[in-house]
Amino acid sequence: MAQILVRNLDDAVIEALRRRAAASGTSTEEQARRALTQAVGLDREEAARRLDAVRRRIGRLQGPSTLEVLRRDRHRDER
Repeated sequence: MAQILVRNLDDAVIEALRRRAAASGTSTEEQARRALTQAVGLDREEAARRLDAVRRRIGRLQGPSTLEVLRRDRHRDER
C-alpha cells in the first residue's frame, strides 16, 4: 500500500478526525483513511460491488480453491 503526507491541514480538521477516532475506538490515522476512501467513492460496499462484477466477468477459475488447498494442507499436517 502507498503512503502520502498531507501538509497544512487546518487544526479543526485534525481535531474533528481525533474526535471521530475517539468516538469509534479507532486511530486518527484510520479515520483519515476512511474519510479519504469515502471521498473518492471507494467505500467497502462499492469495493465489494466492483469485486463481484469482476468475479462474474472472469467466472470460476480452474483448479482447486484456496480453501481446498488450506484444508488439504491442514489434513496433511494432522497426520
